[in-house]
Amino acid sequence: MPQNADKVIDHEMLFREPEYQDIFARKKNEFEFNHPDAKIAEIRDWTKSVEYKEKNFAREALTVNPAKACQPLGAVFVANGFHKTLSFVHGSQGCVAYYRSHFSRHFKEPTSCVSSSMTEDAAVFGGLNNMIDGLANTFNLYKPEMIAVSTTCMAEVIGDDLNAFIKTSKEKGSIPAEFDVPFAHTPAFVGSHVTGYDNALLGILQHFWDGKAGTAPALERQADESINFIGGFDGFVVGNMKEIKRIFDLFGADYNVLCDPSETWNTPTDGEFRMYEGGTTKETVIRALNAKATIVFQEYSCEKTIKYLREKGQEVVVLNSPIGVAGTDAFVMALSRLIGKPVPALLEKERGQLVDAMADSQAHLHGKRYAMYGDPDMMLGLTQFLLELGAEPAHVLATNGTDAWAAKVQKLFDASPYGAGCKTYPKRDLWHLRSLLHTEPVDFLIGNTYGKYLERDTGVPLIRMVFPIFDRHHYHRYPIWGYDGALRTLVMFLDEFFETLDANTIVPGKTDYSYDIIR
Repeated sequence: MPQNADKVIDHEMLFREPEYQDIFARKKNEFEFNHPDAKIAEIRDWTKSVEYKEKNFAREALTVNPAKACQPLGAVFVANGFHKTLSFVHGSQGCVAYYRSHFSRHFKEPTSCVSSSMTEDAAVFGGLNNMIDGLANTFNLYKPEMIAVSTTCMAEVIGDDLNAFIKTSKEKGSIPAEFDVPFAHTPAFVGSHVTGYDNALLGILQHFWDGKAGTAPALERQADESINFIGGFDGFVVGNMKEIKRIFDLFGADYNVLCDPSETWNTPTDGEFRMYEGGTTKETVIRALNAKATIVFQEYSCEKTIKYLREKGQEVVVLNSPIGVAGTDAFVMALSRLIGKPVPALLEKERGQLVDAMADSQAHLHGKRYAMYGDPDMMLGLTQFLLELGAEPAHVLATNGTDAWAAKVQKLFDASPYGAGCKTYPKRDLWHLRSLLHTEPVDFLIGNTYGKYLERDTGVPLIRMVFPIFDRHHYHRYPIWGYDGALRTLVMFLDEFFETLDANTIVPGKTDYSYDIIR
């Protein structure tokens, strides 16, 4: 074989070697027993037709490649946002391996999470013993200051009661009676990762504010002038949280960040392994009850939490992933009103610089058609920004989007001349989007790493702006929120536009009449 220790060939070139090509050909001819290539091509071409699209959109009982993940993934995100907190998922090891790897591949950082290691016997008899042993091992081996418990499908199907199991574990001596173990039921077969984020964050707030599952007196709110901030499930949290804190600091605000994993997924390499880094402290969570208001950046990541905060007497300012001028304006003006201070001059300058950059580049993006998919809040933010640029968000899809979300996107369409003819698709998946890309073509696609298969199939260039991003590095270290974040987003749009333009004008003597040095 061509691979050897003296000359290691990367997989990109290795499988082009004659020996591997022969293996592939023999496998196809002797074992796969495929339909003839002509028939395969005929069916493939039919699936790109309008006729097939109508059949595709008529399906009801099948989902093909949904643009979402399951609830426990969002719960693990939340746990990583609290100081010295370890995520404990009551379920199988395989599920937890997926959550750890998903975050680690996106953020390029280790993600700590443990499992109660439920197997077949627990599925039959219940997972109480797994909980008792698992909490003891977690407490003694990893020395957390808090353990945040969530569930997978297995635990939910058999009906395990987390509250009762945790209390029994304390009675059995697995962990001290006073040790904090907030919990949330996060059944993976309903909702999505943003639902799990909501349930887990609500579980932590209720634990501290409502009396620690009946084991302590509930806290009484004593209103102060501080402001809470909740970012929601955010794949760009490392860059975004830094930018949001900077804006709060420019106002001189007294603020509490609820769930901050930005340091957990951005630890330095200096010879010391940090299982726990940064995060919201217990003291901050307790103090946050007294805040005069909470600013929430992702409505659909925090629906239950928003309701709970309002019930506690706080004003809640709800935004939808502020990207661009209008989105950031809404955040900045809300902050100015709540704090009672004018907008800092630096932010006004940054706003003007963003508008200038948009004007510099508007001619290139004006009229370009985009298809995009992702979480509901991010789709709202990106839709608003594309319309500001004079672009057309032709297809906006959210598998975990609701009809109410779709109506909200439609309002953005209706408010802009560039929204005419644009459509929104709640509860649809990437196989639906494939039909749209073939029958109602666009210039660019915005999505996550999995969109590269759509890019290869349809030829539509992909802009990676949605979690998870596995095949590019360090995007998460830069903000997309705020005026500076919008500038970063603008550059990402422009880079893909110019790369595509260059690729289309690169053949010497044939198409290079427009392979310009200056764009």
